[in-house]
Amino acid sequence: MEQAILKNLRTNHHILAKFIDGYSLEQLNRIPDGFRNNLIWNIGHVIVAQEGLIYKSSDLPVHVSKELIDKYTVGSVPDGKATQEEVEEIKKLLFSTLDQLEKDLKDGIFKEYHERQTKTGFTISNLNDALVFTTFHEGIHLGVMLSIKKFL
Repeated sequence: MEQAILKNLRTNHHILAKFIDGYSLEQLNRIPDGFRNNLIWNIGHVIVAQEGLIYKSSDLPVHVSKELIDKYTVGSVPDGKATQEEVEEIKKLLFSTLDQLEKDLKDGIFKEYHERQTKTGFTISNLNDALVFTTFHEGIHLGVMLSIKKFL
């Protein structure tokens, strides 16, 4: 099942990378009327959420900076000022974090997991739950992005 989840995440991250490649910095930063975030925030958020759901909840170090976590964590609001350098960093993290996750799963580094409740009401009890929820979570944000792009 892990391989199917990783394949799903990798496919989604390729879709997210196409947003970065297909839209200008201004478009990535634009928050359309009626929305509370933008394209780049949604992409940064799925990376930060994955790290928190999988690594932080397993008492392992995350692979993103504290600055990115603060800027893209749940409940944060984008300022519409992501730089081109930040966008490029996010694009690299789309794949480097997945590569790291795949390696760490193969290496069996995940030994414990602290159960958590998501804002959507899911109880995540273990690593497998976290992996499954991550695909669901990313699907939600891809849907939001598909709605946002209609207004750019």
